[in-house]
Amino acid sequence: MIAINKKIIFIVIILIFGSGFFIYQGFIKKQEPVFTLEKVLRGQIVQEVSETGTVKREQEINLGFKNIGRIERIYIKVGDKVGFGQGLAKLDTAQLEIQVQEAQAALKVAEANFNKLLKGSTPEEIKVAETAVSNADIVLQNADQSLRNVRAQALNDLDEAYEDAMPDLDLAYLKIYNAFYTAKTTQRIYFTTLSQEGLRVRESKDKIENGLNNVRFLIETAQKGSNEDIDIALAETKDILDDTAEALKVIKDACETPLYRDVISSTDKTSLDTKRTDINTASATIINNKQTISFTRISNESKINDAESQVFVADGNLKAAQDDLSLTKAPPRQEDINLYEAQVSQSKAEVNLLKEQIQEATLKSPTQGQITKVNKRVGETIQAGETTISLLPASEFQIKTDIYEEDIVKIEVGNETDITLAAFPDKIFKGKVISIDPAEKLIDGIVYYEITIDFEEVAKEAKPGMTADIVIKTAFREDVLIIPEEALQKKNGKVMVQVFKEDVVEDREIEIGLLGSDGRIEVISGLEEGEEVIIQ
Repeated sequence: MIAINKKIIFIVIILIFGSGFFIYQGFIKKQEPVFTLEKVLRGQIVQEVSETGTVKREQEINLGFKNIGRIERIYIKVGDKVGFGQGLAKLDTAQLEIQVQEAQAALKVAEANFNKLLKGSTPEEIKVAETAVSNADIVLQNADQSLRNVRAQALNDLDEAYEDAMPDLDLAYLKIYNAFYTAKTTQRIYFTTLSQEGLRVRESKDKIENGLNNVRFLIETAQKGSNEDIDIALAETKDILDDTAEALKVIKDACETPLYRDVISSTDKTSLDTKRTDINTASATIINNKQTISFTRISNESKINDAESQVFVADGNLKAAQDDLSLTKAPPRQEDINLYEAQVSQSKAEVNLLKEQIQEATLKSPTQGQITKVNKRVGETIQAGETTISLLPASEFQIKTDIYEEDIVKIEVGNETDITLAAFPDKIFKGKVISIDPAEKLIDGIVYYEITIDFEEVAKEAKPGMTADIVIKTAFREDVLIIPEEALQKKNGKVMVQVFKEDVVEDREIEIGLLGSDGRIEVISGLEEGEEVIIQ
């Protein structure tokens, strides 16, 4: 019985440990990455173009400059023997040299700005930015206070304009009262009958009286009411004054009719004229009050708008100063770093381009040979590609081959080549590209360009018509970072790789350079030696 129990216990223990092992393997044990990793290495990279060509008898080579210019020097004459790389003629490069100096100065500025960005702001620059914020805040406070003052002064000026109008309303009432009294007296003394003149005078007197009562009501309302009530009082009083003047004229005209001309005294007639003049003067005064109030309103609005504009500008300046302070204190943003890096790269490219143009300003012999023609003279201006000098190569044989349009841009005169003749597969001959035909050739609808390769050594084995396999070394870099091309990804127009670091996959943008013939590619920036990238 005891033995059976021990056996059961043993089985249970095995089951427990077995289950734990499978749980560990299935869930707890960390999974190893299932992708292929490749280290970023430092080394050399070679770019090559391979093609098949045909051995030909030597032919005269026409040489010309790549760029337009004026010939400054010609170093050879017809019949001279020249070697590889020997200078034959030179263009004037004075302007290019000035441009190089300007481009180098621009490069220094771009590099200085980039270094300044990376270092960040100095304490002095931060202090200046803080002072700018403080000054801008003071200006804003002053502008706010000025706006409050302008608004208060505007309200005061408008109140004064309305206050100044009240006495003139009272004076207008007095003038209308005097006119009414004169009209009433004239009617009572001279126009007592129901004649036509008497009726007109009575109507005019009543009109003046009604106006007088209305003005009294308007003044009382204005005294108790608002500025708007004063505006109404001024406007309606002006109309009543004009009506009163017209009524006085009607009365005066009645006095001049034949029936009354000699009856009414000149003194009473003059009194009517005087009262009418007083009424017109009061009307002009009321008009002046209305204009003063209107001008004060317009002037106040202009002053307030100006003050508000100053506040708006001051507020904008303060926000700009605060933003500038934030930028001054903040570390450089990646987009700013990218921008300044691009500016440095652009400046370097400009310098290199100009230096390359200076180098290209000297026409050099692509091979050993003898000068057969000199088509230009010193001082003449030549066009790009125009034949300047003709050369007969010293080698007995050359190789002609057609290069596909996508590869021709990689090839330059002087590129070294390895040549293998089909008849001698175990021997490699050395050569150089000595000319590139600028005219395209269509072969089965595809664009090609013919190049000529010269043997660097005497190829006694070569025969015209032999097939040659050539490898043109178009570019070479040493001591550069290299990764497999399979690691590259294209995302939104950017070149990306996936970096596996500390068990984490990180997407990273990189800048690439030369693509090697072995499927590896140069990394200019974005990776460091020893990092591991994922191969797709």
